[in-house]
Amino acid sequence: MANPFFTQSKEFTPEALQRQGAADAASMEATFDLPAAQPQQIGRMTYEGTTAKTFGALILLGLAAAVGWMFPNTLLMIGAAIAGFVVAMIAAFRHKGSAPLTLLYAALEGVFLGGFTHWVEVALDVPGAGLQALLATGVTFGVALWLYRSGKVRYTPKFQKFLMIGLVSYLVFSLVNVGVMLFTSGGGAWGLRSDVELFGIPLGILVGIFAVVLATMSLIADFDFIERGVKAQAPDHLEWKGAFGLLVTLVWLYTEFLRLIAIFNQR
Repeated sequence: MANPFFTQSKEFTPEALQRQGAADAASMEATFDLPAAQPQQIGRMTYEGTTAKTFGALILLGLAAAVGWMFPNTLLMIGAAIAGFVVAMIAAFRHKGSAPLTLLYAALEGVFLGGFTHWVEVALDVPGAGLQALLATGVTFGVALWLYRSGKVRYTPKFQKFLMIGLVSYLVFSLVNVGVMLFTSGGGAWGLRSDVELFGIPLGILVGIFAVVLATMSLIADFDFIERGVKAQAPDHLEWKGAFGLLVTLVWLYTEFLRLIAIFNQR
């Protein structure tokens, strides 16, 4: 027996149900016709997001560097360098990208680089070294990006292996050099880099060139990480991871160029 409510209500007549079905179909079709959600709308990693975060961190680094330059202090410079290293180690071993750690690292390294640049230009009497190092860093970054985007250089397993061996070798040398500077009475400002010569060339120049090559290779590794993250639609917190990697490499690159320029001028 039919329910009198459904048979008598105008909302449930065959014509009304047909009209409702047509409206539902049209609504569904309109939904499917909507444009796909962009990565930014679904919390995915993008080139734009990584670029914005990198530039933001670099601006903070520049402001902090201005402070380090205007208020040069050896203890402050060394303290900022040590604190920056600690923050870098914490950030490097985190699986997720971190905005606070990246920005804190930028601020600390900015203070260090400002003080270090002031020391090179004033104490070592190498005026203009900071600007030269900055230009060299920018040009190197541009060249590395062009090489990667053009496909001329890729982050292959052999590339990765060479980079890893080079980084470990450089780290060992740096630790030994720090020990020499702390516990011996060498006359040079750069330890073994300025005290030792090979074929009449200061070891610092050879090591500096090697370090610049390693830093440039590290930029390629950073570009590869960002590209793979974007293509895999990785979570957007990895944009901070990509920005952090670029920041660390650029700080290293600038430091090596600044030291090379100082050694060249002292020669």
